[in-house]
Amino acid sequence: MRKFVVVGSLAGTIALVIVATGIHSTSAQDPAGGALDSLAAPTLAASDTAALKGPRQPIFFRHDIHALQFKIPCQYCHYSVSVASEPGIPSLQTCMGCHLVISGTDSTARAEVRKLRTYWREKNDSTKPKLEWTRIHTLARHAHFPHMRHIKAMGPNACQTCHGDVARMPQVFQVNNVNNMGFCISCHIERKVSRDCSVCHY
Repeated sequence: MRKFVVVGSLAGTIALVIVATGIHSTSAQDPAGGALDSLAAPTLAASDTAALKGPRQPIFFRHDIHALQFKIPCQYCHYSVSVASEPGIPSLQTCMGCHLVISGTDSTARAEVRKLRTYWREKNDSTKPKLEWTRIHTLARHAHFPHMRHIKAMGPNACQTCHGDVARMPQVFQVNNVNNMGFCISCHIERKVSRDCSVCHY
C-alpha cells in the first residue's frame, strides 16, 4: 500500500481539490462552479515547445496552467523571493508536494509528471542526471538586484514588471532586457525612487 505525504497546507488543498473534482489541465472551471479564468490554457504537447518562445526546459512546466488557471501564487513556488536577493528555482520537493498525488489528466501532463517523479526518485543517485533548468533571466554580475526589496515596495504582482505576464506563458521567455540599465532607471524615475549608483552597483 502506498502512503502519500503532502507538504504544506496549500499544496494539500490544491491536490485534494483537483483530485476530488477531476479538474483537467485545460479546463476553465473552478471547483466552486465559477470560471478559473476567461481563457483556458491551450492544449500543447511537449513536442510543441520548439515552436514556443523561450528555451525548451527538461520538463515542460506550464505556468499558464499552474499560475493562471489554478491561481497558484508565484511566491508559493518561488518562496524565497520576499526574503532573499534571488527568487530561487523551486525545489523538487516543492513540486512533489502536489505531484505526489496529482498526475495530470491529459497524456502530455502525465508524461511530464512522470519525468518529475523520476528525477525525485533518483535525486540521491549520483549516477543519474540531475534536473537542471535553463535560466531565462540573468543579471550582470556587477549589478545588485534585491528581489525582496522590490516585492516589499511593489507587492506580489511586482514580478510582472520585469518578467512580463508569466501566468499566460506556456513556456517562459524573456520579455524585457533586464541587463539594460535604462530599463531599471526608467522604472526608478517613474516611481520616484533613488537613482544613486551605489543602490544597484557595488
